[in-house]
Amino acid sequence: MTITIKKCKFDDLSSLQEIGVETFNETFKNQNSPETMKAYLERAFSLKQLEKELSTISSEFYFIYSNEEIAGYLKVNTNDAQSEKMGNDSLEIERIYIKKRFHKQGLGKYLLNKALDIANERNKEKIWLGVWEKNESAIAFYEKMGFVQTGAHSFYMGDEEQIDFMMTKTII
Repeated sequence: MTITIKKCKFDDLSSLQEIGVETFNETFKNQNSPETMKAYLERAFSLKQLEKELSTISSEFYFIYSNEEIAGYLKVNTNDAQSEKMGNDSLEIERIYIKKRFHKQGLGKYLLNKALDIANERNKEKIWLGVWEKNESAIAFYEKMGFVQTGAHSFYMGDEEQIDFMMTKTII
């Protein structure tokens, strides 16, 4: 298995939309109504929204490839692009998503390590993320990788409030 990670560019917008919709749907469709999922996916993964996010200087997307096939992606934020005010010494992992058929191959760890590399290159002191309180496998993964729960915040799927655990890892 050959693994590569590449930074997304504007030429990648349609691929980013496709993998974003696919992986979010695979992860959360069984816990949300079809109407709620449809509305969220149309808003969060529209080409206009993704273009705006890709244009944000303090946000970056990366694809991970397994044998030259896009298997997942990473989105990181720094400075004012972070979804919570965590300070300029922090890097946020906003999204790590892997296609279901690529689960259990260590690809999430590759993307997490990429985020840690970016944080180290930029002299960040901590790295953090939000993970849905009911996503037990992801929480276990992040704990195994040295993250601890440091708070919680609301995430809205349509009108439904869901709780994300905020998990942080000190890196300096």
